[in-house]
Amino acid sequence: MTKFIFVTGGVVSSIGKGIVAASLGRLLKSRDYSVSILKLDPYINIDPGTMSPFQHGEVFVTQDGAETDLDLGHYERFTDTLMSRLNSVTTGSIYQAVINRERRGDYNGGTVQVIPHITNEIKDRILLVAKDTNPDVLITEIGGTVGDIESLPFMEAIRQLRKQVGRQNVLYMHVTLLPYIASAGEMKTKPTQHSVKELRSIGIQPDILVCRSDRPIPTGLKHKLSEFCDVPEKCVITSQDALSIYEVPLILEREGLAEQALALLQMEQRPPNLTQWQTMVDRLYSPKRTLEIAIVGKYVRLSDAYLSVVEALRHAAIATHADMRLRWINSEVLETEAVENYLEGVDGVLVPGGFGTRGVDGKIAAIKYARDRHIPFLGLCLGMQCAVIEWARDICGLSDANSAEFDPDTTNPVINLLPEQQDVVDLGGTMRLGVYPCQILPNTLAAKLYQDEMIYERHRHRYEFNNTYRQLLLESGYVISGTSPDGRLVEIVEFPQHPFFIACQFHPEFQSRPSNPHPLFKGFMQAAIALNYPNSNLQTPVEVS
Repeated sequence: MTKFIFVTGGVVSSIGKGIVAASLGRLLKSRDYSVSILKLDPYINIDPGTMSPFQHGEVFVTQDGAETDLDLGHYERFTDTLMSRLNSVTTGSIYQAVINRERRGDYNGGTVQVIPHITNEIKDRILLVAKDTNPDVLITEIGGTVGDIESLPFMEAIRQLRKQVGRQNVLYMHVTLLPYIASAGEMKTKPTQHSVKELRSIGIQPDILVCRSDRPIPTGLKHKLSEFCDVPEKCVITSQDALSIYEVPLILEREGLAEQALALLQMEQRPPNLTQWQTMVDRLYSPKRTLEIAIVGKYVRLSDAYLSVVEALRHAAIATHADMRLRWINSEVLETEAVENYLEGVDGVLVPGGFGTRGVDGKIAAIKYARDRHIPFLGLCLGMQCAVIEWARDICGLSDANSAEFDPDTTNPVINLLPEQQDVVDLGGTMRLGVYPCQILPNTLAAKLYQDEMIYERHRHRYEFNNTYRQLLLESGYVISGTSPDGRLVEIVEFPQHPFFIACQFHPEFQSRPSNPHPLFKGFMQAAIALNYPNSNLQTPVEVS
């Protein structure tokens, strides 16, 4: 039977529940236990698909096309386990399901209430993931902070679930902050005590406390937390700040988190195998060369808006023993100022995805700079569309070439809507979403990187390459190296007369792993190294798993 671990957070938001949940998943997988992770988000949006990246960070897309919270990206990267739309639940989706049932008359005229109807729906969603994936352990992260009014139905649901599935099958883990007051010269436990008190007032007694801190927690404070919060001292776990999120599983392993969780759930204690993960972290902390990569986008004020892109670059850097430095460049600035003032000296240029007209001309200017100066370039989704527009304008002589998304009246819409998208009104969940096959053209850069004829990548976009202009671009020197199996949709373009110039319509960053960097990102990093360290004799190390 599946065991359930519920992760709640207290004291402050953004405490790191997602990383703790993902790290615990990694520790359990290292013991040969199967794991799935579920995110319960308290906001009323159906999903994050229509939310601003400035508010919520990136939208992570699963294999089956669900637009989800960025924490699902951490879950996949840490556990190397595919998530689906079942692994992301919001208050909006819960209420939508309950209201739809009420409209159909499923409740036989009864009054619909938070308890039991909303809480029952939440429990059903949790149990559905357990039934569908049948993991040994299902870890569920509850978004928000204990005490938030939005989280109360979720808290009540997980309280009820312990009685429903058996006390020995449920564990409550609470992640809190132990702030250090510099003027007093001491760490304070009172915020954690109050957070646990709030949790207990809802009817939940935490079994494990994971305490975030910027320094080691003295034994005396652990004893104090144990006494005041009614948690065994060995279950008071220190989660000290780390230089990299990938070190967190190793920190929590040394603290005995997985061992205590298995003991409380009455599961077999198995020895962990973290040798390869440790090797990966050691490689991360001992680079042999330094590279500076420019990310040219319009959401650069919040790095979380490009979280998976950054992590995919980091995975490639680890694999190539590189210390990667990021140069964040607001593409809007490049529309009015000289590009070289911002891009001069970078070792690679990456243009990520996005929506809307703002900053597009700046992205196009950055792509031209990278192409003209033979700087390694990687374009993702909108980055590919901008690359096509840049080429059409500069090489093909179509000065007004554009995307119909940015200029509906352009006479040369080299990027346009598919016919089936023309009448779409709703924005949420109506794009080309999820995994699609892509046929790779032999003897191309894409073929060299992927080492495969058919690949499968995740998409999140509405506009596509306009096939009316396909022959014109091919005759001018562009290469279309990836298409849909029927040849209709253009997926990858590249420019052979360049050290590394490739752009794709999909989002490869979603499938990159610290143990297995994505081929496009790895090739991009290798090209940057080859250009700047010509005598490095780069040999890619054996990948960890």
